[in-house]
Amino acid sequence: MRDVVRRGALALALALSAAGLPAPAAAEFTEEEIKRLALEAILENPQIVLDAVAILRQREAEAAAAAQRELLSEQRMLLERDPNAPVVGNPEGSVTVVEFMDYNCPYCKRAAGEVAALLDGDGDIRVVYREWPILGEGSVYAARAALAARRQGKYPQMHERLMGLRGRVDEAAVLRVAREIGLDIEQLQADMQAPEIDEHLETSRWLAEQLGFSGTPSFVIGDALAPGFVELEQLQSMVAAARAAE
Repeated sequence: MRDVVRRGALALALALSAAGLPAPAAAEFTEEEIKRLALEAILENPQIVLDAVAILRQREAEAAAAAQRELLSEQRMLLERDPNAPVVGNPEGSVTVVEFMDYNCPYCKRAAGEVAALLDGDGDIRVVYREWPILGEGSVYAARAALAARRQGKYPQMHERLMGLRGRVDEAAVLRVAREIGLDIEQLQADMQAPEIDEHLETSRWLAEQLGFSGTPSFVIGDALAPGFVELEQLQSMVAAARAAE
């Protein structure tokens, strides 16, 4: 009963607030009185329903943004300085770009060119790649192989070549690329089963979920989140904002 009254009081308070009227305390009304007053207010001005919904959505958006800021603060070191995540660009760069990506994502392939151009034009940026294979078994195999290539010092080459492949990236395509860049295939396949690779993939999944990302590519730059494909100009703007906030 108390929950019903509380929900009714909230609806009434939002309705009266949207109408520009003071909201009385819930204890002053019975459940039936709350329903009657809310209905009367809505009938007199139907627009307050839309206004009340807008207020609720705004509050939910503000709460989500606050939660994301808190998460970024708490997980900054994991996002930007995880030793189990590959880094390209300037390892000592003052601004870190974190990208969640999948080798079978066409938008990630487009974004790869934008990220490369960003690094070409700014030598003070480090890019952290979070392998987040969400597009099938081929994506998982490619992510594991790319991470395993770190042990042979060839992650950047593996990443670049896999991103440059046309068509579906599968086991055969991954092994072909590995041979072309001179990887020891037997060692690569053994290293793909290393526990640190499981840890990287699980951490990527957890971080993406906590940040509210639903697909690839997704970027974190400073305090800004950018789900989806981002063009060079926007990346540069986000980097400038992160640099200014230091």
